[in-house]
Amino acid sequence: MSEPLNPSPVTPGDVAPAGDRTAAVPATAGIPDELRAAAMDRQRRLRQAPRFPGGPAADPAGSHHERRIRSFQPRRSRVTPGQQDALERLWPKWGLDIDGLRVLDLPELFDGLPVVMEIGFGMGEATAQMAADDPGTGILAVDVHTPGQGNLLRLADRNGMSNIRVANGDAIILLREMLPPDSLDGLRVYFPDPWPKSRHHKRRLVQPEFLDLVAQRLKPGAVLHCATDWEPYAEQMLEVLTAHPGFENTAADGGYAPRPAFRPLTRFEGQGLDKGHVVHDLLFARH
Repeated sequence: MSEPLNPSPVTPGDVAPAGDRTAAVPATAGIPDELRAAAMDRQRRLRQAPRFPGGPAADPAGSHHERRIRSFQPRRSRVTPGQQDALERLWPKWGLDIDGLRVLDLPELFDGLPVVMEIGFGMGEATAQMAADDPGTGILAVDVHTPGQGNLLRLADRNGMSNIRVANGDAIILLREMLPPDSLDGLRVYFPDPWPKSRHHKRRLVQPEFLDLVAQRLKPGAVLHCATDWEPYAEQMLEVLTAHPGFENTAADGGYAPRPAFRPLTRFEGQGLDKGHVVHDLLFARH
């Protein structure tokens, strides 16, 4: 999921001198197959190595699960000293890698609290605020953005909040492989990547197949709460949620819901509103 920390041990092909019309000579020419395989294995291990001691793994699911179209785009950006400190100190306590190899015991993980899962939390400010406002609910926050993971852990520690757990990796694998049926008291999907180009619509998270899986993991009556400022995506969400037999719209008119008070107005959302963007909330309860 992350790029290797060190450059590849195999360099690009040699460049032919100017004016030379012959093909470039590959740098791997003449290297025995076993050495080439060893170099490739080293690259794979580097990609899977954690960036910080005891912190989130670079590719927690590895090759355990199928390679499929992803609904997220991993981002690599700078981690501040404060975020790094939080990752190294708090990941063993409040973090978990989505490896798909075990089923989580949510009552044990959250000391018996009801648990709401949040997919994609950015830098974590809104998640931290919701956790502070509702200490009686556990939040299982999922993302692949390392700076955001560190920042959310830092905020939780600074504000004395123990009802947040940060999950690193693919939310689909977490839902499908690591959570038992009827185990979640809610699911939040706030401002997912809209994948605006038509050829990328298949990458959007909120699709019928995703709803099939969510309906199996939510308790009866639990609410799936989606929010987006991308109008075409909002329309698609409303269409697929309305058509799904496992969910019922909580809005009396069958449309979008007012923003609930518990969902904070983030800085980025405020900037979008200033630009004239319209934010749509959708709250659908599982039958």
